Amino acid sequence: MKLYNTLSRQKEEFVPMVPKQAKIYACGPTVYNFIHIGNARPMCVFDVLRRYLEYRGYAVTFVQNFTDIDDKIINRANEEGTDYLTISRRYMEEYKKDAAGLNVRPATVHPLATENIEGIQEIISTLLEKGYAYAVENGDVYFRTRKDKEYGKLSHQPLEDLQAGARIATGEIKEDAMDFALWKGAKPGEPYWDSPWGHGRPGWHIECSAMVRRYLGKTIDIHCGGQDLIFPHHENEIAQSECCNGVPFAHYWLHNGYINVDNKKMSKSLHNFFTVREVAERYGYEPIRYLMVSAHYRMPVNYSEEMLSQCKASLDRLYNCRDNLAFVRKNAQPGKKDSDTAVKEKLEACRTAFEAAMEDDLNTPNAVAALFEMTKVINTELAADKAPGAELCGYAYDLFTGLAGILGLLYSRPTAGEAEQDGEAAEIEALIAKRAQARKEKNWAEADQIRDEFKARGIVLEDTPQGVKWHKA
Repeated sequence: MKLYNTLSRQKEEFVPMVPKQAKIYACGPTVYNFIHIGNARPMCVFDVLRRYLEYRGYAVTFVQNFTDIDDKIINRANEEGTDYLTISRRYMEEYKKDAAGLNVRPATVHPLATENIEGIQEIISTLLEKGYAYAVENGDVYFRTRKDKEYGKLSHQPLEDLQAGARIATGEIKEDAMDFALWKGAKPGEPYWDSPWGHGRPGWHIECSAMVRRYLGKTIDIHCGGQDLIFPHHENEIAQSECCNGVPFAHYWLHNGYINVDNKKMSKSLHNFFTVREVAERYGYEPIRYLMVSAHYRMPVNYSEEMLSQCKASLDRLYNCRDNLAFVRKNAQPGKKDSDTAVKEKLEACRTAFEAAMEDDLNTPNAVAALFEMTKVINTELAADKAPGAELCGYAYDLFTGLAGILGLLYSRPTAGEAEQDGEAAEIEALIAKRAQARKEKNWAEADQIRDEFKARGIVLEDTPQGVKWHKA
């Protein structure tokens, strides 16, 4: 499998430190508000990375943090007249609801910044001992950026270019404008922790270094996040971790592209800023997920209502294929021998194309194309009027839904025939049987009444040689 490594600026064969094991860290949200659609992209695309590695037999340890202490959280708490814990815990729970809606699997560990204060202070102490950091009179501790000769290697810019926009803010006592905070001395009324440098709290960058070291080790396989985190966040993570530990921090760095809204950068000032919750209330969560995986993760994605409508239509095609196949499988002849291997060969060709796409730097657009090629094979070769056998139908169903599952798709609608898993499906199947019995007994009034009920509920019935199948309009 090849991955584009931001560090080397080229595709590299993924070679983990331990065969068939992968240690991955993904930067999580600062929990002070609902997540926006830009946040949804790394959540979905790196969930696909995890799923595909597991499909290929890797044991994946996936760590994603929550930043639960930060200026934004403190400001939100002050606005509401409450404390930072109330704000951070509230929006962690809201994040989990949206993540579940997007079918993003929980991380192996979701560590909190406030649970890792000891580890944060240990790293800062080591950096101070090595001369890479310094404490100032107000309780702040800063990293000496110029002392790290490799600083800028992730963003591929010399320090002179990076410092062009650097400024020393009011209240900061720095040796150099490029130096960044490892520890912030507490201001009046702010939450704080005791430290050798006085009351304070961690800087933003240091928490990730501490969590990576605690939960994954000093060196990891993959570190991922949004393109906007390359500088300064990830650059600073590398600097403080490698200067502290003396070993490489991460071997592969993956970054997803931006989200634009109607071909413009998403911004509150442009009034084109949307939360995942707002969009999901109108379109559902799965079209958002489909949008995120239908484009290559490194390319920009343009969000628009038209795009979401197209995503919903594409999902409908996939669901119709799945549901038709489920129906045919349910009513197929159990004892029929499937001697035609040509269908399996066509299906396997789609699998091969899917895997080839994923092996090429998670090329999900081509993987989606392979999935739609498989729908053509299924709709043509395994249609109800061809009366395929049960074994072949089961094989095709498992393959189709399995590959869709790697992309995290086809999770929000139950299969019509799976009555034991869905109460509504069981009720509909019972009504279909009741209508069939009424027609058999020539009780047309009851049959028409059931038909009208189906119509009112938006359920379409279709007669086939294997019986009646249904789907929602």
